[in-house]
This record gives sequence, structure tokens and C-alpha cells, in this order.
Amino acid sequence: MAEDSDSRAIADATRAFLEAREDGDHVLETVLATDGEHDTWTFDDIELDSGTFGELVSSGIVENAADGYRVADPAVVEAALTGDELTADREPEPADRAGGLEWVRTAIDPRAMIALLGTLVVVAGARATAFRAVFQRGRVVSPGNDPYYFRYWMETLVADSSGPLDYGVLVDSPAGVFGTRPFAHATNWIVAELLGGGQGAADTVAAWLPVVASVALGVAIYACAVSLTRDARVGVASVLVFAVTPINAVYTGLGFLDHQLHQYFWLGITILTLTRLAVDLQRRLETGDDGRAAVRDHLRAPATWLVAAAFGLSVTAGVHAWGGSPLLLVPLAGYVALRVAMDARAGLSPMRANLPLLAGLAVGSVLSLVLHHRWGWHAEFVATTPTLVLAGSIAVAVLGELWRRLSVHLGGLLALEGGVAVAGLLAFRRLQPEDWVEAMARADDLFFREGATETASLFSTEYFVIFGPLYQLGMGFYIALAVLGWVAWLVSRRYEPGWLLVGTYAGSLLGLAAIQVRFAGQLAIPLAVLTGLGLVRLLAVVDLARPPVSVGNSEPGPLDRSDAEPAVAADGGLEPAIAIPDGRRIAYLLGIGLLVFGLSLVYVPSLTADVTYSEAQLEAVDAIDDHAEAADRTYPKTYVLSEWGDNRMYNHFVNGESQRYSYAQNNYEAFVTGTDPDDWYDTFNGRVGYVVVTESNDEDVPADSAQARLLENQGAGGADTDGVVHYQALSVADDVAAFAVVPGATLTVPGEPGTTVTVETTVSVSGETITYERRATIDDGGQATVTVPYAGEYAIGNRTATVTKGDVLDGRSVAVGA
Repeated sequence: MAEDSDSRAIADATRAFLEAREDGDHVLETVLATDGEHDTWTFDDIELDSGTFGELVSSGIVENAADGYRVADPAVVEAALTGDELTADREPEPADRAGGLEWVRTAIDPRAMIALLGTLVVVAGARATAFRAVFQRGRVVSPGNDPYYFRYWMETLVADSSGPLDYGVLVDSPAGVFGTRPFAHATNWIVAELLGGGQGAADTVAAWLPVVASVALGVAIYACAVSLTRDARVGVASVLVFAVTPINAVYTGLGFLDHQLHQYFWLGITILTLTRLAVDLQRRLETGDDGRAAVRDHLRAPATWLVAAAFGLSVTAGVHAWGGSPLLLVPLAGYVALRVAMDARAGLSPMRANLPLLAGLAVGSVLSLVLHHRWGWHAEFVATTPTLVLAGSIAVAVLGELWRRLSVHLGGLLALEGGVAVAGLLAFRRLQPEDWVEAMARADDLFFREGATETASLFSTEYFVIFGPLYQLGMGFYIALAVLGWVAWLVSRRYEPGWLLVGTYAGSLLGLAAIQVRFAGQLAIPLAVLTGLGLVRLLAVVDLARPPVSVGNSEPGPLDRSDAEPAVAADGGLEPAIAIPDGRRIAYLLGIGLLVFGLSLVYVPSLTADVTYSEAQLEAVDAIDDHAEAADRTYPKTYVLSEWGDNRMYNHFVNGESQRYSYAQNNYEAFVTGTDPDDWYDTFNGRVGYVVVTESNDEDVPADSAQARLLENQGAGGADTDGVVHYQALSVADDVAAFAVVPGATLTVPGEPGTTVTVETTVSVSGETITYERRATIDDGGQATVTVPYAGEYAIGNRTATVTKGDVLDGRSVAVGA
């Protein structure tokens, strides 16, 4: 250590540097990290601009050495940085030197907190673009179809329970509620109960829980990015990228109460906790401690086991959040395999280094099985998956322990780990054949189901391969790909378990999204961190920002700046290597902002609008609701047949039965493409009370189809066509029309045999006057029968007849005078 006077001088210079510069703490952290890796180093080894570097040299914080530079007194500088008073007999605490608290200090910087709060507002704002469409006509109108399934079960659980402590509803509820998404339903229910229960609380949860969960996930992404980079700017940039990622913003938008908000949040917690475990050990190694001591200190830290427990809880929650949850354990298994190889390469004990991870996974496995066997949650094969991953993880850790004692290429270890995975699957298939069959059936449903937009590939040829990612993830996707390449380069050369984690999850989820775009929402989470780092790097290249704080690399990589050696100024300081006029800075900033966020700012509102419901559709709901109340109809006579993608919404508001849409999926298309909708009346047989016909995507709709007769002609007839018999128009618009299915009143009209009579009336629907018309021929008995769906005054030649609502609803006959 330097003499006391020198130490005080360095300490004073460090404090002055910190007071003079807003970014002083980040600069000193960068310098200390680099100094801890080298006896001496050069300007090229450190990620600082030349002006800042010159200031450090001139102030005495950094000094010249024989073949480069070094920090004059690292202990004094770090003590000043952390606010400690350094005495002759006291060194900084090992945990501080290891960076154990560094990420916290960076994360809670007041300026960083203000920036984070701003980006969290953007997260919420991007998910509230459909505010007017969600809150309309006194209802919370969730976008899409599936949210009404979750609203159905939430409202059922709220109605069945006596309060938030009545956990019996989580066990004794109707069959099916906890079959594939138990934790999602349970969370929705408990939050609604905590808000007071009842319909108002359920509506509040349906509207706002997705937004709140997204904001919480934004915090997790920020913490993850800061942990990895020790740079709050990367954290803020990552959250901003996440905020405007189109597919994630849509699936967690206002009112979108689906399983996505739960699986996204818990996936974020899994990645964050695993990152913290990885980074904590890595920081301890960076202090220069030997591997054995670093692992020992890592295992002795109470925070390690708290984080491991949180990881275990996230595994349980994620497994029980949705039906395809085992797929999200694939990246975890891949990470463990690669992490073991990385630990063995670094000379660390894979078993001890990963003991917190294995302990957390054990917690998650036990809880998953307990919830399945005690409460009946989820399928057996899903609840067992964490245990399979745990067993495989222990097996590869044992292999790693053996392998690190041998001087053999790590490729052999990776090959053996692959063999363990194959052997595990084969054993599962043999020992649990029924679970294997169920798992394969679920995989078929996930990967080979057609008809839904989310089942297409992220790289669909419909969007010429390259535009699909832009449409779903924004331009940041391609920045993230470049950073992902850098991550692959980095982890292949150095001990970087944190970046290995993010890279493994990003790569695995990218592969899943290439099969089905539904996984692009999960991919957006690790991708946000990669894009955030790439964005700050990109700004640094054009001198709009300092380069990100060092992640510890001692070799220049593909993303490192290659500034020339700084020039020495006349006063002995160092001149900046790049000086760009303010006008160019603004132009660069606007250009980069438009490049990264421009498409997302367009796609987020447009994609959200695609899944929201129009005012005309809600008018149809109100009209059906009013008719059902006036006619005193109850379910199933209030069932609404519609296009399957809207079916749950209509039935949710009309009769509350939004659990399924299979009947609409199986019958609606045949109904609207047929030529005689009245033939379906007998087919419905009381199963359908209302029909909503919406605009078809087909350009050429046959004029005689039910689609054209009901939507374009409102079922009124005329122009040589007859009006429909059993469909009473309730609401009509250019793109949607709602009808009540009624028996109709039958008019008996006397007349000359063989003559044609025309029955006609006018009705007012949605402010429009519709002229309804039917024709009939007098039979040999001197009488014609004409069934009509409307109450009112009918003209039959020079005669009239009055039909009442009761006549129409009860199917009565009405005689017409001669």
C-alpha cells in the first residue's frame, strides 16, 4: 500500500473525480475491473474514451508503469468509491471486492432509477394503446379470444370461494380448470380476491394484471442486464427495447388476461435468478481469489441460497403456468450442460459451482410434484419434467467432476452430456409409457396444430423470411443477433456463465420461434438484454455514449471499439479521439432511434388493433343481450354462434359461458358458406339462440351464400330473393350483423290457387330501415303459409296482418283475413 500521505492524496483525487463527473462511479468500476486482471495494461485494454483516461492519469488515480498503466492504489480507490474509510489495518470486504454489492449500487443509482421509471412508463403505455377499445360501453372488453377462457375460470373461482383464504377452490373446482394452466388460474383468482372479489375485482384483474406483470418483468430485465454488464444504461436500454417489442406488447396488453403474462413473468424471474447466481461466482473469481476460495465464499453467502430458493419457486410457477411449460425447461437443461463444461474448463468443481442451481431445481421439482399429487394440478409428465432435468443435471455435473481431472478435449464431455439427455428420454419412454404418449400428444398439439396465426414460423415465407422478425420483434432483433454472435465468441474463450445463460436461452427460444411464432414472446425477454447492450454499443460507436462498462474481457472482441492511441495535448492531457458536432450527434441519435424503435412504434398499435373488438361488435353484444333479457332466454338458448376467433367474447358477455369455442369452430364456416341458413334451424335444435355474421376474408362471396344474404342483405330478401325465415336482425353494420334465431310466426293467407302473394313489412335496426319481404304461392286448397321472423304490421296485397313478439318467439300461426 502507498504511504499514508499518498493514500490520502489518491483518496482525495478519487472523491473529487466522483463529485465532478456524473459517470464517475462507472468509470472507476471499469478501471478497477481491468486493473484486477492485469499487472499493467494499455489504453486499448480499457473501454474508456481518451479524455476520461487522460483525466485519470493527470489526477494520479492511474499511474504510468514500465510497460503500461496501473491503478495507483486499488484499495484506496475502491474504498473511496464505496464510501468506506480505509485504515491501515482494514482492507475492503471481500464481498465488495468481488462485486457482490456492485450491481445493487449501480441499480439503485438515483439517475438510473429515474430513467428506469421512465422506461417502465413506456412499458405500461405500449400495453395501453387499446385503452378505448378495452373500456367501452361500460365493459372491460379483452382483446382476442382466449382471454375470455381465463376470465371464465377466474369468475367461476371467485363465485365458488368465500375469500382469499378459501384455498379449497384450488383443489375442489370443476374438472378441467387446473388441467393445463393451474398456476395462471390460481394467480388470477387470488389477485381478484385480494381486490375484494366480485365482478368489479374480476374486471380489474382482467384489465390491468397483464400490464402490472409486464412492468414487473421490466424490472427483472433491468436487474438482469445490470447484473451482467454493471451498466445501468444497458439496463434502461433493455427495458426500453422490451417495452416496444410488438409480439410481447400485444400478448400482455391491457385486458389480455391469458397464460402469456404468467409464463413471461416467471421465465424472467428464472433468467434473473440464474444470472445472479452465475454473476456472483464470476465476480468473486475476478478479485483474483483461487477457484476453490471463490466457490467456497459463493456457497457461504446467505444471498446465494435465497436466490436459489427464488429460482426454485420460479420453476414451479413456470411449470404450472401453461400447457407447454416443459419446453421452457429445454434451455435450462442446455445451460446446465454447457455450464458444467465451462466450469470444468476453468478448473472449477462443476458440482460445487452449480450446487445452488441444483438445490433450487430440487425445490422446484418437489413443489411441482406436490402440487400435482396433492391438488391434482397439471398432467403427470409436466409435473415430472423438472425432476427429469434435475436428474440429468446431476448426471452431467458428475461427468464434469470426472472430466476436469482428465486432460481430454471438452468436446468429449459435451458428447457424453448429449448421450445423458438421450438416455434420459429413452428411460422416460420405457418407464412411463402413458406419460410419454401424453407428452407426444401435447407436442403434436403445440407444433403441428394449424389454423391459428401463432402456429406459423417466425421466419414464415409469407413475410419473405426476414420480415417476420421485424414484424414481431422489431429491428432490434437483428442487433440482438449480432450481440448473440459476440456472446458465442465470448463464452467460447472465457469464463462468462452469465452470458452463457442469456445466450443459451436466446438460442433455444429462437429455435422454437422458428417452428412457431408463439415462442417469440418468450424470446423477447433474453433478446431485450442483448439488444440493450448492442444499442449502447452502437451509440458509443458514433460517440453518442460511453462504451458499456467492461464485462471483463481482456481481448478485444467484435463489439469492442478500436479507437486509435490517444494523442497527447499540449498541457499533458489526452485529446478525445472522436469529436462530432452537436448537429451530427442529434442526427445520429434520431437515426438510430428510428432504426431500432421506428417499426415497433408502428407495429405495436397496429397488431393490437388487429385483436381488439370494434364498436359495431359491441353494439351486436348489447343488442343480443337486450333481446335475451326481453325474451327471458337462458343458456343454452342464449348461445351465440359466430366466427370461432370471436366466439368466446360474444358468449362471455351474453351468457357467461366462454369456456369453449369448439361448436363455433366446427359449424360456423359451414353455416355461412351454405346457401340456405333456414335449413340450419332444425340442425341447431335449440342449441343456438343467436348468430353473428362478420365480414369474410374471401374477396368473392357467392350472392346466394348465407354470408351474403345475412350480412349484405340483412336477411331481408327483395330483388327476386326471399327473406330468411328464422333470423331476426338485431344489429347491422357493414362488417358485422347479429340475428336472433326464432321459430317465427306463420301467416296463413287465403287466396286464388296458383296466385303469388307477397308479404312485406319494414323494421328499424341500428338506425336503418329494412324492408323485409317474402313471397308464397296459394296452394290448391286456396291457402298459403308464410313464416316471418319479425313482429309488426305486414302488408299482403291490399290486406294487413299484425304479428306480435309472442307470435314470433312461440311460433304461433296468425290468420290473414280474406
